[in-house]
Amino acid sequence: MSKTTIYIDGYNLYYSRLQGTPYKWLDVVTLFRDQILAVQDPEAVVTAVKYFTAPVKANFARHGEASEHAQEQYHRALRAKYPSMVGVIRGFHIFRPTSLPSHVEGQPPSKADRARVWMIKEKLTDVNIALHVYRDAMRGDAQQLVICSNDSDLEPALQFVRQDAPEVKIGLVMPLREGAKGQGMISNKRLTAQASWVRHYVRDEELAQSQLPTHVQTKKKPASKPNHW
Repeated sequence: MSKTTIYIDGYNLYYSRLQGTPYKWLDVVTLFRDQILAVQDPEAVVTAVKYFTAPVKANFARHGEASEHAQEQYHRALRAKYPSMVGVIRGFHIFRPTSLPSHVEGQPPSKADRARVWMIKEKLTDVNIALHVYRDAMRGDAQQLVICSNDSDLEPALQFVRQDAPEVKIGLVMPLREGAKGQGMISNKRLTAQASWVRHYVRDEELAQSQLPTHVQTKKKPASKPNHW
């Protein structure tokens, strides 16, 4: 048996795999433990799932306050269903105006043609994942680290784990669609080079079979699936 911790880049998972699908009300424990790891590593024992994200801001969200409420309901549902297993680790967003080259089809970027835009950037997620991964490996909290992200910023942390704790296995689950390679979306080679094993996609049927109940009981009122999800 291998004591396993799962680290999920919520932003990467949402925008690379879940956006535009009916599978956003995702039971991450069922997906990773019972769908993916049950096949990839049947000896794995999942003891913790760490979900890294940042609070949605209504002013910049497609559905405004409904988007904020949806995220809040989702996090409540995960914590209520798996109170001793799932942890939600939050960063934050920064918003500031900046100037960027305008996009003109078929033309390279030009400094002479710039437009004022809002820069929206998620902060702390990458560094939080990297620090948790490395710290858990060094403390012996897990024999296997399974990371769901396709972000090359995590490469140094995985390199250090391989150097300083070579006995710890590193698994990668890429938040990509099956067949994404044909659409120009591929697994990050800088990350896959550090892994003991790689799962290059997540299937629709796996997502469909890993949905939370529409209403999840909490200590207060139930956490319910948002209507627009």
